[in-house]
Amino acid sequence: MLRKAEPPPYQGFEQGPIRPPSEAQSLLVRVTRNCHWNRCAFCPVYKGTRFSMRPVEHVLRDLESVARHVETLSLLSAGPGLLLEEDVREVFNTLPAEETAPFRAALSWFVSGMESVFLQDADSLVLRPAQLAGILNRLRELFPTVRRITSYSRSQTIDRMPEDSLRALGDAGLNRIHIGMESGCDTVLAMMRKGATKEVHVRAGLKVKAAGMELSEYYMPGLGGCGLWREHARDTADAVNRINPDFIRLRTLAVPGRSPLAEEVSAGRFRKCPDILAAEEILLFLDGLEGCTGYLASDHILNLFPEVEGRLPHELPRMKECIRRFLAMGPEARFIYQLGRRLGILSCLNDLEDSVRKSNVLEAARRYGVTPENLDETTDRIVRRFI
Repeated sequence: MLRKAEPPPYQGFEQGPIRPPSEAQSLLVRVTRNCHWNRCAFCPVYKGTRFSMRPVEHVLRDLESVARHVETLSLLSAGPGLLLEEDVREVFNTLPAEETAPFRAALSWFVSGMESVFLQDADSLVLRPAQLAGILNRLRELFPTVRRITSYSRSQTIDRMPEDSLRALGDAGLNRIHIGMESGCDTVLAMMRKGATKEVHVRAGLKVKAAGMELSEYYMPGLGGCGLWREHARDTADAVNRINPDFIRLRTLAVPGRSPLAEEVSAGRFRKCPDILAAEEILLFLDGLEGCTGYLASDHILNLFPEVEGRLPHELPRMKECIRRFLAMGPEARFIYQLGRRLGILSCLNDLEDSVRKSNVLEAARRYGVTPENLDETTDRIVRRFI
């Protein structure tokens, strides 16, 4: 009779490297390590790493460690999220080394209200549904205040899942999924080695919604480069229209040196869109949206236009007008905005009316030798630091 293989020894509390900006106040629970696909040309995050699924027992030990520390913090608290720094420091100084990481995670989550959890890393749904449901059930037992449990997943993973398995995960507490669609254009998806087609994206998105979960779909302006920006915008808008996700999240393309796409750029096989062309692409995407009732979020520092955010369809005209305003500007005003936004001096187009901020941008341009001729090269270097 075959014996069940013993899991590897527990290596201690773990948290992964990334999360969506919308999960800044969430407890990060590492269910898998790295990305099982790991071929996307634009993504540097997990390159050179090996994918693995953490044993369920290890994930549960992480949760129980956090729960113990939350209980300690609750005893110290003078009210919801209220703690004295000296009390926290006194407890921390008594902890063994292996308990400091879960304590920090518990502390950060405790002061944030303990309402949301994010399952890491790139695709928690590759676990067997029964295993993931067991983690979800234990999580809700330990932390009854949790209102939202979220995970990244790939369209290909969800497309292959039986509908009843996905619905069972929803019943166990998983109520929001983030999918990196990036593009609805099959040519762009193949070029970027995304491992999914437009139809796979649409089927997966509709399946998530049918399971009663909230759905966030990511759109990456610039991913088609200078050659395919129109097709990229139009086909992505069409895919989004067919799905009607709860959230559409903009993530403007940046090309860090660690990504395979950087080699394509260096070889001249991929021409990155300058900001003006990316703005035209986003406007074309917005023009193509029909029947969407979700929320469009520009919640990342890579995005040039944080104002392009709001409830669809009511705020769509305002968002389009923002981009038209940028495109109608003279060269000097556009230069000031592009550089000022990337340097963090300007946070929206209306900041151009602030003479002090404008002067600060021009002074920075003078100091660092930024000109209209080298602006795109300069801003590319700046945004690569944000990844």
